[in-house]
Amino acid sequence: MPSSVLSLLLLFLLSPLPTIESSANPEAQILLDLRDSLVSANSPPQVFESWAPTNSPCNFTGVACDSTGSVSGIDLSGRGISGTLPFDSLCQLPSLTTLSLGSNHLSGALTPSLRNCTFLAHLDLAFNYLTGTVPDLTPLNNLRVLNISDNLFSGPFPWNSLGNLTGLVILNLGDNGFARSPFPDVVRNLTKLTSLRLYEANIGGEFPNWIGELAELQDLELSDNFISGSIPAEIAKLTKLTQLELYNNSFSGTLPAGFGSLSELAFFDASMNNLQGNLSELRFLTNLVSLQLFQNNFSGEVPAEFGDFKYLVNLSLYTNQLSGSLPEKLGSWAEFNFIDVSTNMLTGPIPPDMCRRGTMLKLLMLENNFTGGIPPSYANCSTLQRFRVSNNSLSGAVPTGIWSLPQVNIIDLAGNWFEGPIGAGVGEAKSLNQLFLADNQFSGALPAEIGQASSLVGIDVSYNTLSGEIPATIGKLKGLITLNLQRNSISGAIPESVGSCTLNSLDLSDNQISGEIPGSLSALKLSSLNLSDNRLAGPLPAALSIAAYSSSFIGNPGLCADNKNAQFLPRCASSGGSRSHGKLRTVLAVLLATAALLVALLIFVVKRRSADHADGDRHRFVAKKDSWDMKSFRILSFDEQEIIDSVKRENLIGRGGSGNVYRAELSTGRVVAVKHILHSPCSAYAEENYGGATAILGAPRRMSSLRCREFEAEVGTLSSIRHVNVVKLYCSITSDGSSLLVYEHLPNGSLWDRLHTAAGEKLGTIDWDTRYEVAVGAARGLEYLHHGCDRPILHRDVKSSNILLDECFKPRIADFGLAKILHSTPNQESSTNVIAGTHGYIAPEYAYTCKVNEKSDVYSFGVVLMELVTGRKPIEAEYGESKDIVYWICESMDSREKVMGAVDKRIAEGWAREEAVKVLRVAVLCAARLPTMRPSMRTVVHMLEDAGSGRASDVAHAKDDK
Repeated sequence: MPSSVLSLLLLFLLSPLPTIESSANPEAQILLDLRDSLVSANSPPQVFESWAPTNSPCNFTGVACDSTGSVSGIDLSGRGISGTLPFDSLCQLPSLTTLSLGSNHLSGALTPSLRNCTFLAHLDLAFNYLTGTVPDLTPLNNLRVLNISDNLFSGPFPWNSLGNLTGLVILNLGDNGFARSPFPDVVRNLTKLTSLRLYEANIGGEFPNWIGELAELQDLELSDNFISGSIPAEIAKLTKLTQLELYNNSFSGTLPAGFGSLSELAFFDASMNNLQGNLSELRFLTNLVSLQLFQNNFSGEVPAEFGDFKYLVNLSLYTNQLSGSLPEKLGSWAEFNFIDVSTNMLTGPIPPDMCRRGTMLKLLMLENNFTGGIPPSYANCSTLQRFRVSNNSLSGAVPTGIWSLPQVNIIDLAGNWFEGPIGAGVGEAKSLNQLFLADNQFSGALPAEIGQASSLVGIDVSYNTLSGEIPATIGKLKGLITLNLQRNSISGAIPESVGSCTLNSLDLSDNQISGEIPGSLSALKLSSLNLSDNRLAGPLPAALSIAAYSSSFIGNPGLCADNKNAQFLPRCASSGGSRSHGKLRTVLAVLLATAALLVALLIFVVKRRSADHADGDRHRFVAKKDSWDMKSFRILSFDEQEIIDSVKRENLIGRGGSGNVYRAELSTGRVVAVKHILHSPCSAYAEENYGGATAILGAPRRMSSLRCREFEAEVGTLSSIRHVNVVKLYCSITSDGSSLLVYEHLPNGSLWDRLHTAAGEKLGTIDWDTRYEVAVGAARGLEYLHHGCDRPILHRDVKSSNILLDECFKPRIADFGLAKILHSTPNQESSTNVIAGTHGYIAPEYAYTCKVNEKSDVYSFGVVLMELVTGRKPIEAEYGESKDIVYWICESMDSREKVMGAVDKRIAEGWAREEAVKVLRVAVLCAARLPTMRPSMRTVVHMLEDAGSGRASDVAHAKDDK
């Protein structure tokens, strides 16, 4: 054998056998550990498909390598991944310079081991759910980009460590709950910065003069902080600045001299401050794209030069003291899409060409003194969504095309001098929600075509000179909530079809409407009804004969009432005639048939009782103490007789899936709530349709053992609970005839009532402070049930109507009619043959598999948080067919503008709305489709507390109510 062959053979035998890549490459193993710590259920499965032991890490999706084959970058931003980051191992990658994991669902804290990533030049963890404090960053002196914005960090930020990061080009710390601090002087040394974003970072004090030394700045965002004083003149030195965001601070004084030298400035927002003076410095900023200065004290005229700005697309100057006219050419050059100059003292005509490029979305010019007519050009503005010019001095006929704009949501022309008819084209406005035409001089009839505007929810054409009849087509508007035709000259009868709407408010007063009030109005749930000062006659429908409507029919002398409760109207006189006799015969026939049925039913019941119970009288409701079993769980100041006597019709205050609730005012003056378990499980008296405690508690009936177990579960569960955010159970009262639970009474009703009902609105809007405290308190209550008891307690029906509010609006978790105690074994699940819960709140896995654990409550609580933030119900037609609020919110989370648009408009602008967005992000986590991706209630509490950690006064931790 030749020596060369022997040599090759020897080399082969001595060579090591091939091994799996990850065994030979420790970097691959580090990446595989990272993969295992992240969950990617919300993203396509291929995210980690290439992350296999047999592949080179350089071929992993999102991984970059340098020329030597070492891992130099990881970019998995926007992939929908969740989990925690293992910095202990990640920082062992010696060549890692880029770590970009923004816009995901990462949670947990930044551990101190981050300091070991000394080669990092680019760190982007923005838009996640990271919590805790930010560790010392001093060793990361190679950083060029540091972006940890829009997380849930809290505590003091290590500002001093930035002194060693002098190479920083981008610094973004915004939208976190850091402890309050003055403007950090250490930033002065970061002279290479091109982008400084410290919005909503809890910064106070004054804006430093040295800001002019950061000459490379192109983007400076300081909005939503507590910065006061004037804008320093040195800011004029930042000649490369293209974006300046200062809104929602406490700036005062005027725009500094020289501000106009910021010739590159494209986006400037100093809204919601205390700035004053004129806008003359801005006339030189010809590159402006967006200018927002609303809610300040600016005065003087809008510079004429604004009409020549060729890039301006967004102008918001509302709520100032501006005067004079707007430039005629305003908005005519660029793709102008938004103007709001409302609540000023502006005069003159509406500029005619703001929709010249066909891109305008919103024209808002309310509460000024504009004159002239609506320029005809706007009749062709097919992109327009909101057209609001109310409370001006505009006049003339409305251009025909305005009525039929295809995208318009709101047409608001109220409080002007418009005249002529309401155009029939309004029926073509399929997106129209609100039509506000009050206090004008419109004439003619309300067009029948209005019934084709299927999206309408509000119509107000009061205080005009309309005539004719109410079109029957109004009944096609199934979503109509408000109809106000007050003070016109409308005649004819009220169409029966009006009852087909979902009206909450109906005002037809001060017209010439005649005929009878249609019975269809009885089906409406009206919080406001006014039919006064018309020519209505005949009997009032019984459902409207209530004291709440006592002033709704004044000025209709022909009206009468058959119901003795309607003392505000004269009684209807009985009359003869074939019609009356015909009605009488019909009524008598119905009564006779009903009587026969009742007799038959009574015979059956008597026989059944005799068969089942030889001594029937023993089961009647009697007020004898020895016939009741009262189990008290707290020291009581009442006896069972007081409670029993309170269970009567006039005390009914609520109905629920597990029972009716009665208000009981005790002899001591104390008020408690009494729940009568419907079809009472362990004895169960049926609730009959007669007044009084005896009739309500009724006669015995055999019930299922399932009901009995539900009742025992509720009593056994609640009796052991002592927490300030869980409703107190004082005692249970049972007998052979009934089952009662006595709770504390919460005077402010339920969260559902306060958010979604007309009665709640009348009591006033709940501000964000209150909503936030309700969110945190309710979360703590659920946390206690899940983690604070001997065994986890599952609610199964978490919803806003089961969160009750005390006199101080502190929340209590209520209604455990379906609660069960789960075994405390790992991954224990509970199942039931009956889906419990409420539509809109039920977790997906519950609806489809009937298997639940504590994470099902977390999902439902996420829906409640969404209600708190948006003010919307879990199910609304606007979401789309088979869609709910969770779908709607998740669709809105892809941009900041959409997210802010989802926040309830009743929540004040500024820090409150920003904090609401944080809570909304927690809600999205809670409502994750997969139970494993939802946080525990303990984590939810921490996240909510972190979301509000930037408050002037933190919400105090609740103590258990012992």
